[in-house]
Amino acid sequence: MSGQLHEFVHPERFVAGTVGEPGERTFYLQASDGARIVSVALEKGQVAALAERLDELLDEVRRRKPEADVPATAPPELEDVAPLGAPIEEEFRVGALALAWEDDTSEVIVEAQSLEDEPGAEATEESAEFTGDLLRVRLQPGHARAFAKRALRVVAAGRPPCPLCGNPLDPSGHICPRQNGHRGPH
Repeated sequence: MSGQLHEFVHPERFVAGTVGEPGERTFYLQASDGARIVSVALEKGQVAALAERLDELLDEVRRRKPEADVPATAPPELEDVAPLGAPIEEEFRVGALALAWEDDTSEVIVEAQSLEDEPGAEATEESAEFTGDLLRVRLQPGHARAFAKRALRVVAAGRPPCPLCGNPLDPSGHICPRQNGHRGPH
């Protein structure tokens, strides 16, 4: 059985967002075009890594191919601060993310693969091809910068870090390892 490919070429929106309160948020990547909305769930660290790698990829393209017209920062007119589109129905949980630069079209390709293809299936040399679900999004460089900027803002909007240990603070504080197990600052 093969998975489903959700492909978007220059979607109206491609954003990272969350549902829930800080400390209990679920992170999503969401692509939409007209009435079609695809949402995939992933970890906070995956969102942060994707945004950071995306900026690094675009910086490298700027350095190597100045003719590619890659903006140094996110164009203000592409900033998206709206909430995720409804309905938010998780298509799959992301297991792996991939980024690529397409020279022919001067586009960034973002791929999010499902956590696993088939339960109990073991990859062999003959069946090494991925058969799970896949979200593939093609973005112009400015839209990719805007995605990265928003994604980093979404990640940073969580619980504030403890000034001593850096672990997230709950509203009631937390047990800080730097304070030898005592309640840390609120």
